Amino acid sequence: MEYYLGIDAGGTHTRARLVTAEGEVIGNGEAGPANTRIGLPEALGAVEDGYLQALSQAGLGASDLQAVRAGLGIAGLNRRGVLPSLQEHDFPFRSIAFASDAAIANLGAHAGGDGAIVIVGTGSIGFARVGEEVYTIGGYGFPVSDEGSGADLGLRAIRRSLWARDGRTPHSAMTQEILDYFHGSAGEIVDWTGRATPTDYAAFAPMVMDHASAGDPIAEEIVQAAAHRLDRLIRVLLEKGAPSCCVMGGVAARMRDWLAASIRERLSEPLGDALDGAIHLARTRAAAKEPV
Repeated sequence: MEYYLGIDAGGTHTRARLVTAEGEVIGNGEAGPANTRIGLPEALGAVEDGYLQALSQAGLGASDLQAVRAGLGIAGLNRRGVLPSLQEHDFPFRSIAFASDAAIANLGAHAGGDGAIVIVGTGSIGFARVGEEVYTIGGYGFPVSDEGSGADLGLRAIRRSLWARDGRTPHSAMTQEILDYFHGSAGEIVDWTGRATPTDYAAFAPMVMDHASAGDPIAEEIVQAAAHRLDRLIRVLLEKGAPSCCVMGGVAARMRDWLAASIRERLSEPLGDALDGAIHLARTRAAAKEPV
């Protein structure tokens, strides 16, 4: 018996899916964040937690791991030293192939074929595969990158709220709600920003989107600017030759309606998810030494 394991090790959480050779799902697992910036030992701990849950759900034991071919998509694969460390790590599987989390999302979205994706969640990144060429746009990390993401929306909303508090710009319902959250205290905001993570900033994104949809002028301006930045990112990927683009991630569904009409016409629905992509990776790259 041979099994295939897909692992999506992202910055927010880790998911694992175990299937038979025929593609039947027999086990799932979920664990904490595994972005390599938290440290590779911690990331690998989350990966192991996720796949052991999937193995247990399938009614299999540790000895069965020798019959498993794995595909691991992990956030932060391009960080210095990460790939060699993964290649040297003693995984218990029959084989394992590595890719970035964006690469497996793209494989899943287009069933291994040509196409592009833009992930818009806590962060953002663009990725495309056109023939033998692979393109990655953005994804350099918050706050220098992640344009149009949840974290980016939150950061810009908090900045505009401070401007309104100073009297530099008018108030709106959104800026007032954000200031009320911090009890009207600029000092409290400054203290919060000193320890806030991208996820903390992204927690304000639903509020920003709600106010923008209700016609709040400042929220609307922030969301329109974010959509414009995403438009440009998608256009670059399409100009590289990608036949279509899928917009994915927690913020994507609400942001989609703000994109330019010419962009929306080129969007397609994903054929599968990142775990489908990781399983595709496990099936097709079993003997590969380098990531896709």
